[in-house]
Amino acid sequence: MVCNFPISQFPNFPISQFLSMQRISSNATLFLKIFIPTIWMVFFGLFTIAVSITDMAYFGPVPALWMKLGLAAFLLLGFLFFWFTFLQLKRVELDELYVYASNYYKTARYPYHNIEKITERDLGLFHLVSIHLKVPGQFGKKLTFLLDEAMLQDFLAKYPDTAVNIAELRLLGK
Repeated sequence: MVCNFPISQFPNFPISQFLSMQRISSNATLFLKIFIPTIWMVFFGLFTIAVSITDMAYFGPVPALWMKLGLAAFLLLGFLFFWFTFLQLKRVELDELYVYASNYYKTARYPYHNIEKITERDLGLFHLVSIHLKVPGQFGKKLTFLLDEAMLQDFLAKYPDTAVNIAELRLLGK
């Protein structure tokens, strides 16, 4: 989108703040948080409903009651798995003054002085990072996201003063 009006006409609009925000969470966050749980819940939810409304006495060698209860338990366990793992992931952006966290519906802004520590776990394919807050915010006391290391290094190179603060917080988490 091209801006066809001079920004100087709007002196109170903090456009420079929005232009300096840089995402450091992985693109996989959207896929893991929205698409995978939605597809899984729709498929297994409809399958559970379909099995529940049939009048069959057996599904292969399995009695219908056990199949229905087993599918309901599988659906519930899958929902709990997604709730405690993928659905807790946030999209995280940084600028010189704040950390921005989003669940793709709401965005919250946290100043760096509200961060207690940053912990990291290398999961092989993904790098899981948690930002622990001193005071609980809109998303609780911990923000968890998948790190895009290249985006973080790019941000740290652009803003060396902020890089020092982030490095100190990462050391506190170790």
